[in-house]
Amino acid sequence: MKWTLPQFTLFLLIFMGLLWLLANVPNRFFNPSVMHVTVALGMLGLWRFGWWFTHALRAQIFARTKWPGMRKDADALWNSGWRPRHLHIQMTTYFEEPSITKRVIGSILGQIRREQIPTTLYIGTGSAYDEIIIRQFVETYAQDIPDDLASLVFIRQNQPGKRMAIGLILRAMCRAYHHPDDLVIFMDGDALFGGDVLRKTLPMFGADPELQALTTDEEVICYGPKWIANWLDMRFAQRRLAMQSHALSNRVLTLTGRMSVFRTKHILDESFIRTIEADHLHHWLWGRFRFLSGDDKSSWYRLLSLGAKMTYVPDATVYTIEVIKENGFGRMVQNFRRWSGNMLRNGARAISLGPRGMPFFIWWCLVDQRIAMWTMIVSPVMAVLGSLIAPGYFWNCIIWVLFSRIVLCLFLFGYSRKADMSWPFILYLNQVINASVKIFMIFHLSKQKWSNRGNQSAGGGDGALETAKNLFAKFQMVTAIGIFLVILLAYVELIEIPFF
Repeated sequence: MKWTLPQFTLFLLIFMGLLWLLANVPNRFFNPSVMHVTVALGMLGLWRFGWWFTHALRAQIFARTKWPGMRKDADALWNSGWRPRHLHIQMTTYFEEPSITKRVIGSILGQIRREQIPTTLYIGTGSAYDEIIIRQFVETYAQDIPDDLASLVFIRQNQPGKRMAIGLILRAMCRAYHHPDDLVIFMDGDALFGGDVLRKTLPMFGADPELQALTTDEEVICYGPKWIANWLDMRFAQRRLAMQSHALSNRVLTLTGRMSVFRTKHILDESFIRTIEADHLHHWLWGRFRFLSGDDKSSWYRLLSLGAKMTYVPDATVYTIEVIKENGFGRMVQNFRRWSGNMLRNGARAISLGPRGMPFFIWWCLVDQRIAMWTMIVSPVMAVLGSLIAPGYFWNCIIWVLFSRIVLCLFLFGYSRKADMSWPFILYLNQVINASVKIFMIFHLSKQKWSNRGNQSAGGGDGALETAKNLFAKFQMVTAIGIFLVILLAYVELIEIPFF
């Protein structure tokens, strides 16, 4: 049951509060002095919400028309006795909590035991710490699993970084015998398999010979502040809606590193491995710089450039374990910097493939990601500027923001495990902060920080040249934001530009 009595009561209170505000706060939207501001906000709202509801409609079409047939074909194949010839699982771990590691390995072994799929588990480690924990657990828990059914291989990395660990694992797979139709799972050391993940994902490849990769549903197990847990729940609900919309076009916008499955055809070759190990960009200001995180975006871009078919499996769930010990807001911004940076670094080159290199809808989604970070900031800025012309206009905008986010969340609740009335407030905070971080990152693409795997960072070098680059990047950002504000000020007629 998604609606609990407290949450439904809170919804009624907020709804009645909105009705009271609508009845008692003067409506300044149609004040002649700010009518042009209202028209601009209205047109922007129609565009953004129209795009959002397009995703919602496409997600429903996928769920009701395309997905049932895919699931039926995959189940029929599995029930007929089909199994992949061999399954390779690559997992990286780095000083993970022992309790988390044991739960993750246990979930994998439990499904291998039940499904009887020949499997090799490759684990990339940085030290003996994780290896000892895993080996002792396997020796105790997997005594009844024959060696010819499941084998364990440790790959100790000799160079720092998750990307190098994955590259070493893939090279080890290349040295072992493999078939182009063998399947490879990419997963993280804190990703916990839900029930029947292998049964629900692997036959998709047998039922569709053209399918090259898929990613699964995700749910979060959060040990941290309550509001961060709510934020992550909301993010995953957004992800479910967007993934189903994208999958309607036989592509997704990321092959999530937490858990994705690949056919070996494209990933066990030197070019793919080098993309994972040493993916980089050539930037006119920052020069050549390597990507720190975002290996999932690199693998996605590589397959996208090859025209590979990808999909999303909504009924196979992998649980993400998040342990947040530091400041919750700081972690939120740090995650946005990592996610947004990876998206922006890969988005530009994916867009350059052109609409002929992928379905047009997917290409436009990539373009829209870069437009949305600016349009999201337009509304709050114009609400403040409108209040300078018609005092109180800001409060009308607040009412509209709250009402519109409640409507959006009523749709998101359809993709969530429960209804939570903190989401309308978190959703707007999420949108504004994410857009702000993207604007910062678009001018600082080489700046990278990752709290996992030793708290790595990149792009923060010393020296006069690096200092000059950073100053010029800030000058670019301030100039772009200044032009953005001047255009809005001119539009609302608070300043006058002769040619505007």
